Amino acid sequence: MNVTIYTDGAARGNPEGPGGYGAVLQFTDERGALHEKELSAGYKKTTNNRMELMAAIAGLEALKKPCRVELYSDSKYLTDAFNQHWIYGWMKRGWKKADKSPVKNIDLWKRLLAAMKQHEVTWHWVKGHDGHPENERCDRLATSAADGTGLLEDVVVP
Repeated sequence: MNVTIYTDGAARGNPEGPGGYGAVLQFTDERGALHEKELSAGYKKTTNNRMELMAAIAGLEALKKPCRVELYSDSKYLTDAFNQHWIYGWMKRGWKKADKSPVKNIDLWKRLLAAMKQHEVTWHWVKGHDGHPENERCDRLATSAADGTGLLEDVVVP
């Protein structure tokens, strides 16, 4: 099955303010009908980068069987980690960057890798706030979640 996932993350007062993520999943069934699912959640205290990662994680974790995924994000942090192969160097160096400093958000990078495991994911960067309809939709989901009630705790797992 081919699935397209659009994602965005947002944080108010970044770093360490309320934040949220939004994701839109789309696929066309065998009859040619388009199916969509929206995902979003808000967190009390987080960062924009963590929410960008959570959007991709939520989208991939929502898939019930192995898929070919085209994943679109306006986060270079996220897309370049895979397209520039940074993440593989980080893992080889024990989650250290080339300058030997520690990689941030290791808990979410590991969760994202686990969520990707059964899928074939192609990463695409789109310019944010540039009129891309699905990116704008995800931005609205993310900011609404960040501004909403019932915000979750963003627990960083060591």
